[in-house]
Amino acid sequence: MFLRSTNRRKDGKDHRYFSVVENRRLPGGKTAQRTVLYLGEINDRQQAAWRKTLDVFDEAEQRFTSMSLFPDDRELPADAIDSIQVRVSGLELKRPRIFGNCWLACELWRQLGLDEFWQQRLPEGRETVSWEKVLQLLAVNRLLDPGSELRVHRHWYLNSAMDELLGTGFEVAEKDRLYRCLDRVLEHKEELFTYLKQKWADLFGADFEVLLYDLTSTYFEGEMEQNPKARRGYSRDGRPDCVQLVIALVVTPDGFPLAYEVMNGNTADCSTLRDFLTKIEAAYGKARRVWVMDRGIPSEAVLQEMRDPERQTFYLVGTPKGRIQQHEKKWLDLPWQKVRDSVEVKLYPHEGELYILAKSSGRQAKENAMRRKRLVRLLCRLRAMRKSLPKRDPLLLRIGAAKKEAGRAFGFVKIQLPEKDQQVTRATFTFHTDKAKLKAAEQRDGHYLLRSNLTGEDPAVLWTRYVQLTQIESVFRSLKSELGIRPIYHQLEHRADAHVLIAFLAYCLQVTLKNRLMIHAPGLTPASVFGKLSTIQMVEVWIPLLDGRWLVLPRHTQPETDVQALMEQIRITLPPQPPPRIKSSQLPPVLSPQQSHSRFAESEFDSSWRKDTVV
Repeated sequence: MFLRSTNRRKDGKDHRYFSVVENRRLPGGKTAQRTVLYLGEINDRQQAAWRKTLDVFDEAEQRFTSMSLFPDDRELPADAIDSIQVRVSGLELKRPRIFGNCWLACELWRQLGLDEFWQQRLPEGRETVSWEKVLQLLAVNRLLDPGSELRVHRHWYLNSAMDELLGTGFEVAEKDRLYRCLDRVLEHKEELFTYLKQKWADLFGADFEVLLYDLTSTYFEGEMEQNPKARRGYSRDGRPDCVQLVIALVVTPDGFPLAYEVMNGNTADCSTLRDFLTKIEAAYGKARRVWVMDRGIPSEAVLQEMRDPERQTFYLVGTPKGRIQQHEKKWLDLPWQKVRDSVEVKLYPHEGELYILAKSSGRQAKENAMRRKRLVRLLCRLRAMRKSLPKRDPLLLRIGAAKKEAGRAFGFVKIQLPEKDQQVTRATFTFHTDKAKLKAAEQRDGHYLLRSNLTGEDPAVLWTRYVQLTQIESVFRSLKSELGIRPIYHQLEHRADAHVLIAFLAYCLQVTLKNRLMIHAPGLTPASVFGKLSTIQMVEVWIPLLDGRWLVLPRHTQPETDVQALMEQIRITLPPQPPPRIKSSQLPPVLSPQQSHSRFAESEFDSSWRKDTVV
């Protein structure tokens, strides 16, 4: 990289602009130049009417001062009072760190009004940093690069531009402060749900007539003896060896979260719905809502309560395929109705409910392929065992491992094992596929049995609503993979619950961006947008003054061509450059990251600096 000076004459005046440029080698041996930083104009003439000024924060005086900048190869005019000379040739670039994705996350935080919401509920006390900024730091980290509070303190904050975006120094990322923030947010959870419901409606016209309800689990690392909710139960993460929490979540078909609840790790799915129904009705009143759930969540008693005419609560729930056999004769006599190109249904009213037998050819092909893939992998492993013929005990261990990997596909293979005193040979160790059982299972694939008390509803609408359950499954995948909600390391119950709340806030930012992209750029995902914007960095341009001090210019880099096109597509614009400051020449030879952030604290900065500045 090098410094470029550009001269231009405009309106009878000479202008000189400076920028930092880098060379890039192209295929074929050619090079191209790209502007990394635009530094602006420095005064080139002495006429007072032509001079340009900028507001500079003098750290020694602790105040803003309007100054005119002149290069060191020009003499200061005699009437210049607040003018300084800079030695542009001594320019240095320091502290490169990610900026673009952090800025967008903070912008989403402001668009949702979460800054005002939390400022009202986390009032400032004697602390030097508001708790809202600490919470914003945790949520943005969970969204962009999830990690522990200790990692935020030691690494992530130092490599991000959150100090400029929050207008604070390193004190916002102090380890104890991050943990104490978790102690303060949980009591406002219910108010947050009510606030977000109204915000979703205002921003996107969200409809809450149809609600998706499901449960998942997330596990702990450690015994967690101080957390009474940490129990062993059915693990959806494949970690039955760990204690866990169960999280119940309600979202709209568009993915907007309405509420969630953290429960004991051994909570049964069928025991959660009644309390959630009561909670939603108490918070938002009784209304005509349709609850869409997977099988195993509602009990027969709860469904009976939901069918009460006075309650006006409707449901659409999956039903075990075993019920198909209970009314098999009636199903056979009913005709198939086509509701989509690849979906057919049969309708069967029974005891005030409508049963819908749906058959999807696309889903049937997918389920067949998934089973056959597992089955082929299992048979290959069994053939390898039969070829090597290990001893009986190692053989049993290897078969156990293969059974765990194959899952339900293991039930379609019949294996003959040698007796306890028999030697393992090809005669005593055999296996074959149960083709009749496999064929029957493949014929049942792609069939769903739904039940609902919406007896007059169009079956095509009912099918569309049920397949929207994939939306809540995608929410769980996002929480666990992209937002890193698992595993949990917090020992205390309220901090583990606060950890889930931080992930919930991060998901709210993500779903806000997702729905904005659906309007302006449907082909993009939040992850791809954050990845592109992460190439925009924040650097500090240090320019020495002739009096021994330094002019420090925090600057975010110019976006690449494709990133600029992306920003124009989704209609976002980078903020103005932060205000410059003058630092004393008394600098320590080596600064630790903590000392560096403390010295670069900008909590006193005001954003109302002149926009006609040139640097």
